[in-house]
Amino acid sequence: MSLFSNKDSDAPKSQAELLFEAQKRKERLFRTNVAITWGILLFFLVYLFSGPIDVDTQFIRDNMLFIAGGLGETIRISILSIIFATLLALFAALGRLSTIPPIYALSTFYVSLIRGTPLYLQIMFFFLALPQVGIRLPGLWAGVIALGLNYGAYMSEIFRAGLASVGKGQREAAMALGMTPTQTLKRIILPQALRFAIPPTGNEFIAMTKDSALVSATGFVHELMWRSVKVGRAQFHNLEALIMAAIFYWVMTIILSYLQNILETRLAKGDR
Repeated sequence: MSLFSNKDSDAPKSQAELLFEAQKRKERLFRTNVAITWGILLFFLVYLFSGPIDVDTQFIRDNMLFIAGGLGETIRISILSIIFATLLALFAALGRLSTIPPIYALSTFYVSLIRGTPLYLQIMFFFLALPQVGIRLPGLWAGVIALGLNYGAYMSEIFRAGLASVGKGQREAAMALGMTPTQTLKRIILPQALRFAIPPTGNEFIAMTKDSALVSATGFVHELMWRSVKVGRAQFHNLEALIMAAIFYWVMTIILSYLQNILETRLAKGDR
């Protein structure tokens, strides 16, 4: 048995195997060069903020935990908002595909209105304007509703494309099996549409995590941005405070992007 195994190992590799190994070496070299470049850029940033630019490291050490205390609130705002936005996007997408004029008009009006106004204005509207008509929302919920409405309008196109990607033949087959339109939507269309929409929804969640900083403008939501601005202004160290906030947002973005890549890889394996 050992003689046969030695002969097999000494056998010349095929052209396909050689090309595959060359491609792998090329990919490893590319990743190595990217990692080296990242290291150089990070070293440059560290040098820049520890040399030519005077940064108070003692202030950073003293206030890092205070600023980091806003991470939980930032994540909570983002999670609540993306859940609300996903539901709105799904209903808006269904409305845009509807053949009933009032439903189609309502969904397109919502998308047009929200896309046509700034997110900051929407947050301020729910927090400052609604109390004038007797509706008072806490800063947290004003931000969640505004973020959900805003991202729901943009994400509706993702869900509409996902719903439209389900072939007409599958709908006709469901009808031939005796399924009602509701059953067809629930069992055939939505599972496939959601599978299509999950990866871009992850991108929207990452973007929403950063846009949640706008909720700090209400002054009553003690998330990451609010805490960094507060301590920076109070001690006249805005540079250091905002650098810490930027690092926290950056790290969150890297982690979320990594998790999204894992999810996309698993979904891609499922497609095969």
